[in-house]
This record gives sequence, structure tokens and C-alpha cells, in this order.
Amino acid sequence: MLVPARRDQGGNVAAWKLSDEMRRDEDKLQRRIRKGIPDRWRLAAWEALLSRMREKSGKGPELAYLERRFYELILEPCQHDVQIDLDVPRTISGHLYFHTRYGLGQRALFNVLHAFALYCPECGYCQGMGSIAATFLCYMLPEKVYAAMVYLHDSYNLHTIFKPGFPGMLECFHAQEELTKVLMPDVAEIFDKSYISVTSFATKWYITLFVNVLPFSTQLRVWDLFLYGGKDALILTSTAIIWVLRVHITKKSADFETTLSLLSSFFVPEDEDAFIRWIGKMLKRKDVRDALEKWKADFRRQEEKQR
Repeated sequence: MLVPARRDQGGNVAAWKLSDEMRRDEDKLQRRIRKGIPDRWRLAAWEALLSRMREKSGKGPELAYLERRFYELILEPCQHDVQIDLDVPRTISGHLYFHTRYGLGQRALFNVLHAFALYCPECGYCQGMGSIAATFLCYMLPEKVYAAMVYLHDSYNLHTIFKPGFPGMLECFHAQEELTKVLMPDVAEIFDKSYISVTSFATKWYITLFVNVLPFSTQLRVWDLFLYGGKDALILTSTAIIWVLRVHITKKSADFETTLSLLSSFFVPEDEDAFIRWIGKMLKRKDVRDALEKWKADFRRQEEKQR
């Protein structure tokens, strides 16, 4: 599925890309991703998927340039450094790589967040970025993590999720609410009657890309689909969690507190394969993707009118 995209001076593979067969056969590529990427190949697969999205969107500098630029940016001052330094020890501190204060992992995480804050002054830094960068650092070198963060920002349009006001997140919330009305009208009715909005429980889901929301193994598989399908995969993952919990949400004994507590709790799918399969199949459906795009476009038009 993968072939070398670039080699270093010693002939070692420095970056990977999808083979011509995988580029031609989107259905096969999605099936393979949904089935599960072997963990030892996740670095190579993520690099290939990030490059694929960059090519499709036409946004984002070359990988080699970003890797060089990273080492220039870490030498420049940044107004967010104090807050980043405070947050780094609190970011997945239970992981051995990030356990030691000012150890290798924490310094790498600080440098990535510092460089990315300089890349986009409008987004700057918010706490959710730390969890995302830390997950990438479990697989990639810091300069590659910086490049991945830039691609998420540009090619995957996460800029709108992190920028002040979080307009991209609100857009996703609107699409998720509309999808919930279509797939689970009884759940949507309960949310409406109980005044439970998506913002009250899903903000953390989107801004951290489900870090500390799902078990790590499940989170990685969600990221596999996200790096393949973009923000729609985030909307469908959020909807999938509600789909699994719908039996509890619609119980007669359920009230505002228990429902909100359930949605705000750490979610462990009973069948991880079935959970991922549901997201993948919905992601593959053209009618679902078209509907999500329509709802997002409707939200943007409403926002423009209000301005």
C-alpha cells in the first residue's frame, strides 16, 4: 500500500506515500484503513494520509521545508511560551515519554507547540493542541509533528476550530445536531426538551480530537479515519458515541444530570471493531457526506447573514 516518497542521504526512507494502486482505488484504501492499520506502520500510514490530503486540498508547504523551518522557529520568542510551559506537564503525563519534567518528551512537546503558535498567530495556542501534538509525538520526530500540525491546520481546515470564536467547531456542532435528528429523532427530541446542547458535552471531543475521551487504541483508529476523511470523520465519531449510548439516553429514568454525565464520561465502546466499522460505513456513504456538506454550508450562510 505504501512506497517511499523521499530518501535521506544514506538511502533510508525519510517519507512515505500511497502506492499508485491505492491512489486509484479509494474504496480499497478506505476498507484497509477501517480494518485497522498495524501499529508499527502507523507512522508511515499517517505520513502518507497527511500528504494525500495536502495534495487534494492544495494547501500547506512541502514536508521537507516544514521540517527545516521547525528548527528555525524554536529559536524565536513566542508570547505563549509561559502558558505552554505550564500546560506541558499536565498533557498525558501518565505516558512514560512525557513523565519527566523537562525531559525529552516534554521538551519536544514544548518545541512543537511553540513553533506552531508562531506559524499561526491568529490561532496562537490553546490547550487542546497539546493533546494532539503529544499523540503525534508517540510516533513521530518533533519536526514531523510540527509538519503534521501545519497540515491539520491548512489541509484539514482545523484552523477554524482553533481560531478565536471556534467557528469551525460550531459548524461541526450544527451538522452533528442535524444528523442526530435524521438518525436518532428520539434522542434529538430528548436533547431539545432537556436543553442539552452539543456544546455542553462535545467541545472537548473536537478540540482534542478525542484524546482522553476514547481508549488510546480506539482514538488511534478514529485518527486513521480522520486523516483519511477529514472533519466529517469527527462529526461521525461524535454521532457514533451518541448512537451507542442512545439506549441509555432514551430510558424513562434518564434525566438532565444523568444524560449529561453519561455523555461527558470516558467512553469505552463494547465492540471497537463495530464502532469503527459504523463510522467508516457512514463516511463512505455519499448521501451522508453530501448532507453534512449542505448543513455546514447552511451554517456558514446563517453566520454571514448575522454579520
